[in-house]
Amino acid sequence: MEETIVPGEIIRLDDLVCRVTAPNPGVMTGPGTNTYIVGREDLALIDPGPESAPHLAAMLEAVGGQLKWIFCTHTHLDHSPGARALREATGAKVLGFAPAPDDGRQDTAFKPDLVLREGDVISLHGFRLRAIHTPGHASNHLCYLLEEQRLLFTGDHVMQGSTVVISPPDGDMTVYLESLERLLSLDLAALAPGHGHVIGKPHDEVRRLLAHRMKREQKVVAAFGHKNPATLDELLPFVYDDVPQRIHAVARRSLHAHLIKLAREGRVSEGNGSWRLPA
Repeated sequence: MEETIVPGEIIRLDDLVCRVTAPNPGVMTGPGTNTYIVGREDLALIDPGPESAPHLAAMLEAVGGQLKWIFCTHTHLDHSPGARALREATGAKVLGFAPAPDDGRQDTAFKPDLVLREGDVISLHGFRLRAIHTPGHASNHLCYLLEEQRLLFTGDHVMQGSTVVISPPDGDMTVYLESLERLLSLDLAALAPGHGHVIGKPHDEVRRLLAHRMKREQKVVAAFGHKNPATLDELLPFVYDDVPQRIHAVARRSLHAHLIKLAREGRVSEGNGSWRLPA
C-alpha cells in the first residue's frame, strides 16, 4: 500500500530525486502539488507550486544553498506562482515555456529567465533534463525527462489517481490525446506526476488513459440518445453518471473539450448553445 503523502515532508525517491508536496490538497490537486528536487550538488527543482509560505520554507529546507534552476511544467495557478519567491530567496533561474493565453486559470505574472522549447536539454552535475512539449491540458505544458533515470516529470499531463481536466479554450482534447500517444514512443522507466505517487509501468498507464478517454467519448455520443440536440448541462449527467455530482462542475469542462473534438471531426455540430448528433 502506498504511504500517505504529507505536505511539507521531504521524501527521497532515489539517490538523485526527492519530493516535497505543497499544502494545497483538493478535488483538482489530489494530495497537493508535487515539487521535485533533482541532483546531488547543483540542484534543479521542478514545479514550485502555488504561492505558499509553508511550501516555500519546505522547498528551501530541501535545496539548502544549492538550487540553480527552477523548472515549471506549465503556468496553472497550482504549479508556477511559487517560482517568484523561490527565485528571490535563492537566485535560481526560472525556466519554462512561453506564457499561455489568459483564460482565467493562468499565472499571468510568470516570466521565465529562460524560455524552453521542444527538445531543449539542461545539463547539471551528473544529470540532464530534456524538455518535451506536451500541450493539451495547457498549451504551454512541458514534461521533463531525467535522461539518466528514464524518469518523466509529467506535471499535469499525467496525474496519479485521477484523470486530467481539459478546460477549453486553452485546453484541447485532440491535442491532449496526441501528446499522450507521444509518450508511448519514449523510453521511460516511470512517471513522476504533479499530483500523487510515482507511477511504474508508464506505457501501460498511458494506454489505460487513452482507453479511458475513448470510453468517455463513447458515452458523450451515447448521451445524445437521451436528448438531441442538447446543451452541455443536459448531456453532463449522462456522460458523467459514474462520478459524484460534486465533480460535475469540473467534469463539464472536459465534456466541452470532448464535444469540440467531435465537432472538429464532423461527428457533432453546435449552434445557439446546443450540440447535435446528426441522424
